Amino acid sequence: MIGMLIVQDLAMVPLLIILPQISDLEAGLPELGFAAVKAIAVLFGIVVVGTKIIPIIMRYVARWNSSELFLLTIAALGLGVGYGTYLLGLSFAFGAFIAGMVISESEHSHRALSNILPLRDLFGLFFFASVGMLLDPTFIFENILLIMSVVLLVFVGKGLLFSIISRIFSYGNIIPLAVGLSCFQIGELSFILAQVGFSAGAISSDLHALVLASAVITMALTPFISNLAQPLYKMKQRWFKSEPVQTINVPETTLQDHVVIAGVGRVGQYISNVLKQLDHHFITIELDQHRIDQSQKAGTPMIIGDASHPLILKAAGIPRAKLLIIAVPAFITVRTIIEHAKEMNPDLHIVARTQDQENLRVLHDMGVYEVVQPEFEAGLEITRQALIHLDFSADTIQKFTDAVRDDLYAPIYTATEENPSKNIEIETDS
Repeated sequence: MIGMLIVQDLAMVPLLIILPQISDLEAGLPELGFAAVKAIAVLFGIVVVGTKIIPIIMRYVARWNSSELFLLTIAALGLGVGYGTYLLGLSFAFGAFIAGMVISESEHSHRALSNILPLRDLFGLFFFASVGMLLDPTFIFENILLIMSVVLLVFVGKGLLFSIISRIFSYGNIIPLAVGLSCFQIGELSFILAQVGFSAGAISSDLHALVLASAVITMALTPFISNLAQPLYKMKQRWFKSEPVQTINVPETTLQDHVVIAGVGRVGQYISNVLKQLDHHFITIELDQHRIDQSQKAGTPMIIGDASHPLILKAAGIPRAKLLIIAVPAFITVRTIIEHAKEMNPDLHIVARTQDQENLRVLHDMGVYEVVQPEFEAGLEITRQALIHLDFSADTIQKFTDAVRDDLYAPIYTATEENPSKNIEIETDS
């Protein structure tokens, strides 16, 4: 979906060039050709500047270690390039869009994004607030049937188009349905196109109002429509034969008393390597294509899909599994996986990770056998190594680490359980 939406945004670039000339195409055809040549020249210049000059500027500014100066530089580049294209007769939005793409490809893109977030949110607020102010309630009331007809046509046409494209590229199961129901809306960049066309006289005020109203309605409907993907897919499974789940290196024999690993990031990869060396049956679940490629090269058995979906968990053999290890960091996803897994196998032992201490009790109440905080365990190991170098005895270090770990996990003990945490007084052997 992200890839398709990016391509959809990129399609705005030629439209921003063509739309101002479309009101009088015959008279504006030479101007349109000149604008296209000028746009190509500007793009070429921006690419050269973006790959040769802007990285040097950003590296030089980054050396000052000033977040204020870095933020000012990013804003100046975006607004400056946009204003430059405006002076050349092209759209301001066109230049700012290209400048953002150039900055996003630099080595400082992550820092730029983190610094620009507050400014981005502020401009986003102004953008959508201004769109809301452009809506004409009288026009909506008088043309409600026309607007709803456009919304329906967009929903059916664009939804089918995105679903068909997904299917052409060999995506199956729920993916074409989810993509179609999530990407059917008229994008927010249509507001910019409509405004450019209206300002240039290419479209009438009524058509401009129709585009705005239809776009706002489709965007408002998107969260509700996209939530229908799973129930509609379940309905499809009852009526039609289920599609096979895509797998990699999965043994042909039925898995029994095996380990299921949800998420094959760094943590999940370490666990799968250990189980592979111990020759214990296991299977992994992953959705990220980069990790899928790595696992395929390593020969790791894998089911491709979202571990929070019941169909994927069932394909991984959760009803017959002995242990489920959840190495996914997102807590909402972790909860969903646990709920579905417990429905299929109430006696299943689950080991999960969490980044927040307040989630320990929640996961324990959901029946998680063991909860691990990776950052805490890493910090405790560093502390243990430091105490070893400070010549504390092994027995004292073990007692201390046990006490610290007990203090952290104490919230998950019930009122009837004895809290094993103890206050350990540490003394050096000297």
